Amino acid sequence: MELDQIVSFMGLVFLAVVPYILASQGTMLAGQTGQFNVSQEGIMLAAASLGFLGAYQFGSLWAGIITAALTGALFGLAFSYFTTTLKMNQFVIGLSLFFVGLGLSTLAFKIAIGVTLSPPQIPTLKKIPIPLLSDIPVVGEVLFSQNLFVYFAVLLSLSLYYFLYKTQMGLELRSVGESPKTADSMGIDVNRLRFATAVVGGALIGLAGVYLPMVYTGTFTEGIVQGRGWLSTALTFFGGWQPHYIFFGSFFFAIVEVFALRAQVFGSGLPHQLLLTFPYITTLLVMMFGTRWARTPAYLGQNYDREKRSA
Repeated sequence: MELDQIVSFMGLVFLAVVPYILASQGTMLAGQTGQFNVSQEGIMLAAASLGFLGAYQFGSLWAGIITAALTGALFGLAFSYFTTTLKMNQFVIGLSLFFVGLGLSTLAFKIAIGVTLSPPQIPTLKKIPIPLLSDIPVVGEVLFSQNLFVYFAVLLSLSLYYFLYKTQMGLELRSVGESPKTADSMGIDVNRLRFATAVVGGALIGLAGVYLPMVYTGTFTEGIVQGRGWLSTALTFFGGWQPHYIFFGSFFFAIVEVFALRAQVFGSGLPHQLLLTFPYITTLLVMMFGTRWARTPAYLGQNYDREKRSA
């Protein structure tokens, strides 16, 4: 590949990596307190739809971003209420919320817009070059001339690593996912931390959803998420439920996605149906071989009942 092709390819990778980072870090954050939410795909679809509608109706991308974050936060709040307060099965609630998000995404769009031959458009996010750094040959164009979400995803990953492993609050949060009984006995409010991480994690997943219409298409279409929510679950396991490994693992998934799309555009001699399966084949391989070393939080997917201290 020539240099300009490499630069173009890596530029697309940095665009493609954002939904993986945001959705997986949101999943990881809730998982650190023992919550395993599998509704990412539904949350991303609902947030993409409602976020697009917010941006379209109010004429502001920020309105759409806030709407999407609130949508994801509400889904996270609902998940934590049903599992933390009502002690319902996390996997069942996660699947239920997935179907709610799936239906809501289509229903809201059709109610607000109706059936049209040409769907409405919103402006897509523009690149924000960082002064001086963006002038660096090759590196500046790839790393320092991106949209706001790319910068946010990188800073988020760095911040989560520092918070979880370098602060007292991060230690307390991780202790909830390892042994809520012990954390509770030390005076840590287990339920409060579970609600907080579910809400913040849901908001991040919502931002991952609205990123797609705001950067890729400029409009909402059914199925716009294209399985990225499910892939983010595999990525979280692949990253060992640790923010720094998830960050680097996201680039692996993004490279596979961009490679499959570029192969379709430029022609590879392979059927396009086969190329579309590449990300999912990769996911299967990751789940088979790449997660054997990963250590999940000990209490992941389990509800804690304070009245049953032997749990």
